[in-house]
Amino acid sequence: MNTKYFELKNVNVMKIALVCPASLPATQFGGIMFLCVNISKKLSSIGHDLTIFTTNLDFANNTNTFNKKLPKKEKVENFVIRRTNVWFSIFLFFVNPGIYKQMMKDDFDIIHAVGIRSFQAFIAAIVSKRKKIPLVISDQGGLTTHPDLKESSLSKRILIRLQRPLIKFIVNQSSSVIVPNEYEKKIFLNFCDESKISIVRNGIDVNEMKIWDSEFAKKFTNNEEFILFLGRFHEVKGIDTLLDAVNLIKKKLSLEKIKVMIMGVDFGYEEKMEKIIRKFDLSDNIYIIKKPRREDVISAYNTCKFLVLPSKWELSPLTPLEGFACKKTLVSTTAHGIPYTISHNENCILVPPSDPQSLSEAILELIKNPQRCNELGESGFRMVLNEGNLDTMSSKIFSVYEKTIKLNKGNRGKD
Repeated sequence: MNTKYFELKNVNVMKIALVCPASLPATQFGGIMFLCVNISKKLSSIGHDLTIFTTNLDFANNTNTFNKKLPKKEKVENFVIRRTNVWFSIFLFFVNPGIYKQMMKDDFDIIHAVGIRSFQAFIAAIVSKRKKIPLVISDQGGLTTHPDLKESSLSKRILIRLQRPLIKFIVNQSSSVIVPNEYEKKIFLNFCDESKISIVRNGIDVNEMKIWDSEFAKKFTNNEEFILFLGRFHEVKGIDTLLDAVNLIKKKLSLEKIKVMIMGVDFGYEEKMEKIIRKFDLSDNIYIIKKPRREDVISAYNTCKFLVLPSKWELSPLTPLEGFACKKTLVSTTAHGIPYTISHNENCILVPPSDPQSLSEAILELIKNPQRCNELGESGFRMVLNEGNLDTMSSKIFSVYEKTIKLNKGNRGKD
């Protein structure tokens, strides 16, 4: 490699390539997009050279709007986003061959690919192999446990089967694997040795959550109190369970003074969601905000009473952490990685997934007991300040980078 990392203000400065299927402005893509952007923001702010290599996915109420007019190279704060056009996509597998040429022309100390079922991670692994640059990978997508792997359409299952050799190549080429919790560590132990794996818990930018519109409730709910669901409009997010629970609550308690806000982007479930709302006659009880701006998301966090995340599957969700940063607790489920991320009766209430009765009882408990609601929110806030924040996460990820580079140099010295 021609690139060297050097001392600047007592920080080892290195050139880092982050590779992800989507980046700004496509905030609807969710978790891994925000992780890459936040890592880039933090590490570039202390002098590191960060570039995100990605697609030209645009901000839209879907995941298939690609925009050739987005700049191929864009400076955002102290880091750079480099985009190439998607030729075609199969579900969330975005094929943008130009990323290979982009990355081969550049040089880095390390490559970090996030979302390893992607075409972008495959290209990152090829570039890593050809240029002998160490590769770090993170998935955050439930490599073997996501419901889509078993319950999706035939065409999607075929795609998943075709991805298997790509995933094997990516994992084998990687020098380090970063996982957010013990749940995902168990998944990766089926693919690589434990010595490769480092647990770095997800963190969010606490300062970002402090800037919000105090007029949000007036604009969207006529100043009525509300409970917040934030997430993709997808069956796996448990929106059907939430609507069943709201219907049960409606029969027990007047919801005239408190509403439910459903905020998110359509991932194929919007039409079904709206049919269920009409079926239960819940239109007066629910506000729907589609394709929300990031500013409105943050304002909703700060304005709501608490959150509801009734997911049937999650790996290490960021939504609870962002809610905690605003001192808001949540009702969620015991599905998959959720109990490894947040703690029942410590900072939230967890119920079994797909259980409307238990969900409705937990929601009612927080409605009827504001003191408990506030105490759980305060506990979540302390957790985020102590460990679930961007500073802590970025510092630990950077330590993995340093360790990986050192290990890679040692292994090359033996050759």
